[in-house]
Amino acid sequence: MATNVKQMMEAANAAVPRITPAQAKEMMAGGNVLVVDVRDAPELQASGKIAGAVHVSRGMLEFRADPDTPYHDKSFARDKSVILYCASGGRSALGAKVLKDMGYEKVHNLGAFKDWAESGGAVEKA
Repeated sequence: MATNVKQMMEAANAAVPRITPAQAKEMMAGGNVLVVDVRDAPELQASGKIAGAVHVSRGMLEFRADPDTPYHDKSFARDKSVILYCASGGRSALGAKVLKDMGYEKVHNLGAFKDWAESGGAVEKA
């Protein structure tokens, strides 16, 4: 059965909770959290990223998250809470749904980087 982006977004938003910057800060303060920026490199260079976040472009997310690929990033562990964000929340929602499908249970969509930055969240320049 064919699907479109609207349906994919609806499924992703139903499967993965959206959190606020305040909720993300609280989770990060508690530890055992991986924050993932799924934007493309030029976006990072233009605006920086959440302090401490790892950058994994959306196109490489599955490969970095899967321990059975040669591209695995050891930052990814299924016992961690994972918070994803992008420019507007679309790519992070889709990426978070994929991580859920891959067996990551504690996955959250922070949404837009600008919301984090405007809330006073710590940002580091690329």
